Amino acid sequence: MNVTIDGLTDADAERCAELEALLFPGDDPWPTAAFVRELAADHNHYVAARDDDTLIGYGGISRLGRTPPFEYEIHTIGVDPAYQGRGIGRRMLDELLKIAGGGVVHLEVRTDNATAIGLYRSVGFTEVGLRRRYYRVSGADAYTMRREALSQ
Repeated sequence: MNVTIDGLTDADAERCAELEALLFPGDDPWPTAAFVRELAADHNHYVAARDDDTLIGYGGISRLGRTPPFEYEIHTIGVDPAYQGRGIGRRMLDELLKIAGGGVVHLEVRTDNATAIGLYRSVGFTEVGLRRRYYRVSGADAYTMRREALSQ
């Protein structure tokens, strides 16, 4: 396995939608068009994990606000189920956090996703709120998590 992390492109949008359908079948997975829109926004940055030429993961972060100090929000991280448990999600998260440059970062995560919650806690995120029925289709709750700004 030769996994590299680079930038997500419009050419990856269809594969991202396929992975979304695998990963989030009961939670309104993003279609191809949603990825294309996200990639087009200047304030968003998306990364890709590839095993040779095959897209196996994706993650995105958005800069919030127009003037510094900026805060950031992680929109999504997804890894092909066949590749989970190999540190790929952590590598993408690390890349997204580099983009934030030590700024405050927010995210939402399903309350029953213990693996993701553990990953986020391991890099300094804490639960700061609960959003009931955040996932519209399934009605699942989400924690709002926050990583405070890192001292420079």
